[in-house]
Amino acid sequence: MTRFILCHRLLGMRFIADVMLGKLARWLRILGYDTLYYPDIEDMVLIEKARKEQRILLTRDTRLIKRRGVPRYLFIEDNEPMKQLKQSITAFGLTTSNLLTRCIYCNEPLADKKQEDVADMVPEHISATSDIFAGCPLCKKVYWKGSHIEKINRYLERLLSYPKKPVGSNDAE
Repeated sequence: MTRFILCHRLLGMRFIADVMLGKLARWLRILGYDTLYYPDIEDMVLIEKARKEQRILLTRDTRLIKRRGVPRYLFIEDNEPMKQLKQSITAFGLTTSNLLTRCIYCNEPLADKKQEDVADMVPEHISATSDIFAGCPLCKKVYWKGSHIEKINRYLERLLSYPKKPVGSNDAE
């Protein structure tokens, strides 16, 4: 168990979600966790990818976890995505410290972007009123601090049942 914890601290949690867990995969990406998801991957390919990339398999498929060669996994007990997220957070001690640092569509780490670099990629009113942007180097999706950040923070606060420091708040406040 100590080796697993040390590996987690050094490399970070890395997941791969089965075909039934697309919404959970998206929420784990929102939390900043490296989470692969393929909507049409075959079981053996999923298992092999998890093993080769040392990812934790997240699944609702009882037959899948009975197969030979299944790496570390978490059997997700509920159909409801937010209960799935809460189970994952609890099982692995996940935090919200890297919130919104990965692309929710393709899982790539986001890179800071200058306002002038994204002006033609976002709505005009966003370009005029926002000065903090991040972009996905792979799919080119652009992110900015909007009202969705507050909604995510409120939702996670309710889900996790404890107050947390909001994203983008200043430590000196």
